[in-house]
Formats: sequence, C-alpha cells, structure tokens
Amino acid sequence: MNLILFEENELGKPLLKGDPRAAHLTKTLRKAAGDEFDAGVLWGRRGKGRIERIGGGGELFFSLFLTESPPARLPVTVTAGFPRPIQTRRLLRDLSSRGVCEITLAGCDLGDKNYLNTTLLEDGGARAALVDGAVQARDTTLPRLAVFRSLGAWLEQAPWTDGARPRLIACDNVDPQGDLSAESRGEGHVALAIGPERGWSDWERLQLEAAGFKRLSLGRRALRVETACVAAVAAVQIINRLG
Repeated sequence: MNLILFEENELGKPLLKGDPRAAHLTKTLRKAAGDEFDAGVLWGRRGKGRIERIGGGGELFFSLFLTESPPARLPVTVTAGFPRPIQTRRLLRDLSSRGVCEITLAGCDLGDKNYLNTTLLEDGGARAALVDGAVQARDTTLPRLAVFRSLGAWLEQAPWTDGARPRLIACDNVDPQGDLSAESRGEGHVALAIGPERGWSDWERLQLEAAGFKRLSLGRRALRVETACVAAVAAVQIINRLG
C-alpha cells in the first residue's frame, strides 16, 4: 500500500487489528505509536497520518494531517471489450492507477458473453479494484465506471452525444487505418475504444466508423485486453504529455 486510504465514515474510529491496513502499517512497514504514514480520505485530500497509540486489542488510534489535493485525473476515457473476471480486476486496478477519468466495459460480438455475468459489480469487487489502483498511485479519487451489454448500446449513449466531442480512437490491430503513436497527438479529451482479444467484428468496425472513431494500431502483436488498455493510455499520455 502506497497510501493508507480511509472512507469518510471511518474518521475518528480506530483501525481494528484485523484490518489489512493495520496489518500493513504494523507488520509490513513496522510502524509504532508516534510514527507517521502516507494517508488520504477517499474523494478528499491526502497527506500524513500518525499513529497516536495502539490499544490492548491491537487497534490503531490515529490522527490525520491532510494538506494536499489529489492529482488531477487524465482527460482520457477507456471503453474495453468485457474480459474474463480475473482480467477485469487487473484492468480496473491498472486503469485506476493510470488516472483515467472513466472506464466502460462493453460486451462485444467476438467476446465471451458469459463474462457479462460476473458478480464483480454487485459484490464490491470492482470498487475494491478501483480503490486498489488509487492506493497504488497515491490518489484519493476513482474513475467513473459503466457497463453496457454491447458496443452499440454504449455508442448510442456516449457522453459526447450531448456535449463536447473528444478525439475518438479505436485500437484495431487487424484492420487499422494508422498507427497510434503517429496519429494520436492533439489537445483535449481522448476516448479510447479497445476490443476483446479476438478483435472487433466487421459490424462493430462499421459502428465505430459511423460514430467518428479512427481505427489505429498498437502494433502487430495480439495483446490481452488489460495490457492493450494500459499500453494505449500510456502511449496517449506520453505523446500528449498528459499528467
């Protein structure tokens, strides 16, 4: 944990011995009473915490001194073809740590439809992965998360239909119209669409083109969804000097 992150409703209460954050502080970091640690409040500020005392039951009583604003999120949104659950956890964690402002998971024609039945969104697993990514990046904010049954359903409700239009880029290594590293430079918000490992269907390519997306390549190799997403965000971030 690079940041001990607290919820607003946890303030003023001790960290119980069985809490993973308490274990990290006392066992991994070997903190004791009087020691400071990096801390933050979800959707709030970040700074330092201090262990005031350790109770008889192992609970940690602490104080917070939060003076810093969290880093600004990147003007990048990512829509990804729905991966298998274990990949979804990694995808959400890593995109959260990269600092994107919104993540959308969409069912795709060539993706496994069973992945849409994951319970991650209902059992708190998705939120836990986003928080894990924020902690990794020493952030206190999370990206927005949305889910659609199909790419077409997402395109029909795309946020730019009633607002400012971002630069629209669809990663497509099978039938690209250019190279991401050469053609993604520009100003303003970027919307990335990244299909499943089997790629976009012909119908989905038509839908993306009709919506204004330019299909660009990340290279000749077929990547896992979570790898492609992080690589695309990193490329856009570096090329456009974001964050």
